[in-house]
Amino acid sequence: MTIRRLIQVALGSIRRNAGRSLLTMLGVVIGVGSVVVMVAIGQGAEAEITAKIQALGTNLVVVTPGTDKKTGVSGGAGSMDSLTLDDVKKVQKEALNAELSSPVIQTFSMAVNGGANWRTLIMGVDVPWFTIRSWPVANGRAFDDTDVRGNRKVVILGATVAEALYGDDDPVGRTLRLRGIPLEIVGVLPKKGLTPDGNDQDDMVVVPYTTVRSRMAGRQFIAQILVSARSETAVPETISELRAILRESHGLGRNGEDDFTIRDQRAIAETASETTDVMRTLLMVVASVSLVVGGIGIMNIMLVSVTERTREIGIRRALGARRRDVLAQFLVEAVVLSSLGGFIGAALGVGVTEAVGAWTGWPTAVTASSIAVAMAFSAAVGIFFGWWPARRAAALDPIEALRFQ
Repeated sequence: MTIRRLIQVALGSIRRNAGRSLLTMLGVVIGVGSVVVMVAIGQGAEAEITAKIQALGTNLVVVTPGTDKKTGVSGGAGSMDSLTLDDVKKVQKEALNAELSSPVIQTFSMAVNGGANWRTLIMGVDVPWFTIRSWPVANGRAFDDTDVRGNRKVVILGATVAEALYGDDDPVGRTLRLRGIPLEIVGVLPKKGLTPDGNDQDDMVVVPYTTVRSRMAGRQFIAQILVSARSETAVPETISELRAILRESHGLGRNGEDDFTIRDQRAIAETASETTDVMRTLLMVVASVSLVVGGIGIMNIMLVSVTERTREIGIRRALGARRRDVLAQFLVEAVVLSSLGGFIGAALGVGVTEAVGAWTGWPTAVTASSIAVAMAFSAAVGIFFGWWPARRAAALDPIEALRFQ
């Protein structure tokens, strides 16, 4: 028989036992649907993480105090006060591949507007910070060198703080109090959303770092030195320069361990994608188990079908059908059964993906390649688990098959 005729025979057999066939395909449906959902959510999450990493800044390199060493007594990155303004000045002077740099001084305070207040993060930064972070002011202006050198009492609000304290009103030109100090609001930053690790980037206020150091009491430390490399290809050289400069500045010597951590956007992206990888692995396990269960179901139902159709096989063999013809008939039937389950599972997976995206707001990305991979998996399951029943059917003795009751 031709392939077309074999498929027609297989479809006819499936229609005659529609209920049993649907139950048999259930495992494949769940497995293929899980594959489609897994790939869609995973690719969507990766795209969002990439966008968020790119939004952090252009050719960004981040220096933080402390080390990320996993053993010994070293603290985690950010756990030490090892960075100073002298380090920043040395970087600005000596790092040839660094186009821009800015210290970041962090402290927390209650922001007060009349009777409204909001606890937020104070970011003390230099003028290049806005360019490094690719974060121009949406309303008002950014502060300039005059504001920084003069320790001026000016502040720029993040979108979350502006909304919390002023609602829909324009806060530019008004006065905000931080640690009891009145500051003029000169601008509002556009909304950026969450960082890759889930923190709200907009829940902060930006103040000249000189103003934070000279006018605001409380614990202050340089949380970061942000550096923008001259180009993407210059990032590795920039990291090497920064490490050499800071080791010399801190007097670490040849064998001393770094008391700082340097990360670029790629390292940040790798860290942020760990959660996505865990979710993807979990969904892959679910999909694999479902496909195996579905494949076992197909094998069992095909073995039952061989038993039920023993006399049919004997008649076909008596009329001249060869063993390979019988093998092809039952193998094609198994593949068609599995592929139908794959088609239903792919359609179900697309629907579930759209529903999950609409309900949770998670990013999703259904692609033709993911559906093709899922369908290929379902066909492979049919071939793998259908081979044994098909061989058993082909191995039947024609005479014994005709005598079967």
